[in-house]
Amino acid sequence: QVQLVESGGGLVQAGGSLRLSCVASGRTFSNSVMGWFRQAPGKEREFVTAISRSGSSTYYADSVKGRFTISRDNAKNTVYLQMNSLKHEDTAVYYCAADRGVVVATIASTYDYWGQGTQVTVSS
Repeated sequence: QVQLVESGGGLVQAGGSLRLSCVASGRTFSNSVMGWFRQAPGKEREFVTAISRSGSSTYYADSVKGRFTISRDNAKNTVYLQMNSLKHEDTAVYYCAADRGVVVATIASTYDYWGQGTQVTVSS
């Protein structure tokens, strides 16, 4: 069992930055692909980014490419999401997710464990 706890959300002006953190409990963090998803009001949950077990491979949604960076520290059981040049349309609840599989996936149903989410609000 893996428990995920996100932090770092908040209110920021357009053009600003935030860094989200997700701390995982349990011993399987380094064996898990980690992803970030987001869900805006009235919209479906969407893929943002994911990182392989070792951190050597990363994937991004086109909407955040060049602005967001995912990273992980397996020694700290933590995955990060650095968000720069934030836009109003980035406003959403951001969720951290863990996948026990090997292949980095962009589909939410592939992920086995989810955090409770952290709100990010970008004012225009």
